[in-house]
Amino acid sequence: MTFFHGLLGMNRRNACYTLVRNKRKLYPLVDNKLLTKQLLEDHSIPTPVLYFQIRHIFELKFLREIKHLKEFVIKPARGAEGRGILVIVDRVGKHWKTASGALLTTDDVEYHVSNILAGLYSLGGVDDEVFIEYFVKSHPLFYSLAYQGVPDIRMILYRGVPTMAMLRLPTKESGGRANLHQGAVGVGIDMYEGITHGGVHKNKLIERHPDTDALIGGVRIPFWKTILETSVRTFDLFNLGYIGIDFVIDSSLGPLILELNARPGLSIQLANHEGLLPRLQTIDSFGPDVEEMPPEKRLELTQEMLVKIKRV
Repeated sequence: MTFFHGLLGMNRRNACYTLVRNKRKLYPLVDNKLLTKQLLEDHSIPTPVLYFQIRHIFELKFLREIKHLKEFVIKPARGAEGRGILVIVDRVGKHWKTASGALLTTDDVEYHVSNILAGLYSLGGVDDEVFIEYFVKSHPLFYSLAYQGVPDIRMILYRGVPTMAMLRLPTKESGGRANLHQGAVGVGIDMYEGITHGGVHKNKLIERHPDTDALIGGVRIPFWKTILETSVRTFDLFNLGYIGIDFVIDSSLGPLILELNARPGLSIQLANHEGLLPRLQTIDSFGPDVEEMPPEKRLELTQEMLVKIKRV
């Protein structure tokens, strides 16, 4: 087993960071993806377009009105770890084709939506809402790198400062989803240049994608500066001190925020071959007023943090 310096564990993450930096009253803003999307849209931060939402069983009839759509994504508003997300990539006769190649009838889709409403995929099993949004088309850079699906970028933001990031690549095992819990690949990203290095799959360090055999290191992430700038802007909307922000890069729309997470996982450390603790502690060393700084100054702190860590 490989160990890295300064690894942040779950208990310490909860006790010293999420519980301290994330006010409980603000959790609904990120736990409910519909509220997240609305806040982002209200402040002109790009996110996939919302087609419509379903709050009650009697509204299932609205699904009959989307037959003209060939591509869309169905999501639970309070889902976690990618559960309950249904990606439709084409219309084949009277059926919809999923990202995994399965053909579904309208009744199949309605059944899935009913399960979401009943809370099958929600945090705590509470009744949920459903929303249907724009289907993101992957940036051409990732065509030969990932297995189907759309890769995303997880950014850890601490006290409004971009702290660590990774590229998440879908695999055959993950069903084309960029979720590490379901078998996706996590790839570390150099915060200076936005270039990938190393990676992890199912807690094992790797250099190539398990399905495509493509090298996962040395890839320059498109729009990296924009992603960093958008990250620091997002803090000012949600005011949560320790969050994960998930970006996708659409082939025509560029970077879009998919969702935010107030309890981001810790595998990002394995993907980067580096622990989070030194970075978090360095940001704290900049003083108590970090959150009050303007976005451009907090972005500069990312560079200062990396320089300071390198000197240690």
